[in-house]
Amino acid sequence: MEKLLEITVSQALRDRAAKNSDKEFIVFPNSGIRYTFGDIDKKADVLAKGLLAAGFKKGDHIGIWAHNIPEWAPLFYAIARAGFVTVPVNVNCKHKEIAYIIGHADIKGLFFIDKYRGTDLAQILYEVIPELKNSTPGALQSAQFPFLKLVANMGISGYEGMYTLEDIANMGSSIDAAALQKAEAEVANTDIVAIMYTSGTTGFPKGAMLTHRGMLNSAYLAYRPGAMPDENAIVFNPLPYFYITALSEGLLGGLIFGYKIVGIEVFDPILSLEFIRKENCTWIFGVPSVFMALIGQPRYDEFDLGKVKHICIGGTNCPAELLKNVLVKMKLESLYHVYGLTELSPFITDYVLKDPSDTKAASVGNPLPGVEVSIRNNDNNECPLNVEGEICVRGHGVMKGYYKMEEATREVIDADGWLHTGDLGHLIEDGYLMIGGRKKEIIIRGGENVYPKEVENLLLTMPGIHDAQVAGIPSEKYGEEVAAFVILKPGQTAAEDEIINFCRERISFFKAPQYVFFVESFPLSGNGKVQKFMLSQMGMKMLKEKGIVL
Repeated sequence: MEKLLEITVSQALRDRAAKNSDKEFIVFPNSGIRYTFGDIDKKADVLAKGLLAAGFKKGDHIGIWAHNIPEWAPLFYAIARAGFVTVPVNVNCKHKEIAYIIGHADIKGLFFIDKYRGTDLAQILYEVIPELKNSTPGALQSAQFPFLKLVANMGISGYEGMYTLEDIANMGSSIDAAALQKAEAEVANTDIVAIMYTSGTTGFPKGAMLTHRGMLNSAYLAYRPGAMPDENAIVFNPLPYFYITALSEGLLGGLIFGYKIVGIEVFDPILSLEFIRKENCTWIFGVPSVFMALIGQPRYDEFDLGKVKHICIGGTNCPAELLKNVLVKMKLESLYHVYGLTELSPFITDYVLKDPSDTKAASVGNPLPGVEVSIRNNDNNECPLNVEGEICVRGHGVMKGYYKMEEATREVIDADGWLHTGDLGHLIEDGYLMIGGRKKEIIIRGGENVYPKEVENLLLTMPGIHDAQVAGIPSEKYGEEVAAFVILKPGQTAAEDEIINFCRERISFFKAPQYVFFVESFPLSGNGKVQKFMLSQMGMKMLKEKGIVL
């Protein structure tokens, strides 16, 4: 077995900066930012000292609520260096969502970007935390969020009650190198480096506690010898850093393998194609919707992408025909198809596709080194080859548990250390894993996890709705779309757009229904439970009757 890395995130950055100090690491062509490994290492030092000066202690939780901006990475490395824990927050979160995460995660410091796609995040914070505007920066006292003490804008604007990121950097001048070295030396690779929130089936998101060791090794072992990025690789990564894949494979993989990462603040197909060509990218990381947007762009053939030889794709359902189409269309040497789970840091298996006629293309490959995969039936007994059951995983990437959710942790991690993924699948010859349906009701839209219960709870607050169920509808572009099946109260009427807009105003856009179907009842099983798969079939039939081709 490949030997595991036994270092921390900070050690990985220090080692890479010592080896390749002047080599470009993180590049944002749109803003003219071109940080070297040495630049990032120095910025991490400055910000880590600033965080220590601001009063953070080992193990404190610090949230980052922002899209891909150049300072996201240095801040993340600084938090890890000084022994704190990063809580990445989806920038699409609205009032209730950000309030829940701040409170549940016991966030002590929150760094955010004030504006995103027309949304005023600063105003959201003022509405969620009424004491913030009149507080002294760094000394917040909130009745609802007793742990939260500091809020800082990662942009250049100053706001009442908040610091800026520059303020935090300047505060670090009061901390000497010895104090930082002491804090860094106390960090173990088994410590938690990030708490990644993933929506729960009860409607309450769960925070998976992931370690330095688990995340670093997941990034390190995701590739096979002879087909992995090296120091000469130039990787285009449009995925948000608050995604586990971009955080692990991008920001941590870059430290391990030494490749350059070309970023984009917000994904745009034309800009992406321009950056890939201009920066001579050799790799692209993404979910299926990213690659479909690129190769489906009418101007795709105008761009010379001949330097791109490899891609890594995952995050949602990847049909074999889609993989083969991308392989051929982009004229790739290899296509990495990865399968994983946030709770597993995240990678479990991978498969390298080089030939479109490969009969194993429908699989997600073999388990990574140090990862065990077992298919279990409902009695928790192992299934033989070709028999479907729940995919269970054991290894270095298994989370420490869900933060403050011991019962939920016990439900997914058994006494023998097996994490029960809730996904269904089976093993074929040579240990290849085939993914089936899902035991859980999760909908994965373009790599984003959507749990029906959360959307259903919101729909039930809308006047006129008697009952609602949510299920996934297949989508060629996103893997799945969210569909709402609604029973109205007697005498009430509503339009599809009215319900869709109601949701979009209150939750992240990717959770809002794409389709709304008005029904009189739901299909039930013998024991009275709603059959989600039947809802999906109903929805597909009704769309077909409307002439909508999926």
